[in-house]
Amino acid sequence: MKIQDIFSDLPNLETERLILRKITIQDAAEMYEYSSVPQVYEYVPWETHKTIEDSMGFIEYVLKQYESGHLAPWAIELKAEKKMIGTIDFVSRSPSHYTAEMGFILSKTYWGKGLIKEAAGMVMEFGLEKMDLNRIEASCMSENVQSKRVPHKLGMKLEGISREKHFIKGKFRDMANYALLKSEFEG
Repeated sequence: MKIQDIFSDLPNLETERLILRKITIQDAAEMYEYSSVPQVYEYVPWETHKTIEDSMGFIEYVLKQYESGHLAPWAIELKAEKKMIGTIDFVSRSPSHYTAEMGFILSKTYWGKGLIKEAAGMVMEFGLEKMDLNRIEASCMSENVQSKRVPHKLGMKLEGISREKHFIKGKFRDMANYALLKSEFEG
């Protein structure tokens, strides 16, 4: 299946507690609710959303990605609350190498509840089965202790630290690099 077919009609994925679905313009207020919290954006390259228009601008960008069949995020919706609480996606992909890198962001209110592990497990399964990936990667700033736990819980292996790999928010950042191979995935 072509990547354009998958991402122009991004399928819903469901777990016990979550629905992973397309982002809609109606998600703007809920996205702004978590995207305006500085702690949520401390370890990512982009800035905290200052206004709801920032969230709407991001959503408009995502909608264009869906239309053109490019990689784009799923909204993470908590079933019990019918509320968008974050996003998860493949932030990059190399089809010739059967590889993609996964990224995520979650409302601080829901940290420490295993929700990212649940969402990421489903996205990894989707990537390995539907996108024919052999390798899924994830990276995070070395100082981001909380995010470094997620790849371990998913069975990913630390492959190394890229020293001062990115210049983010005024300083050079070391990046911890993780990966999981299809042969290692337990579903």
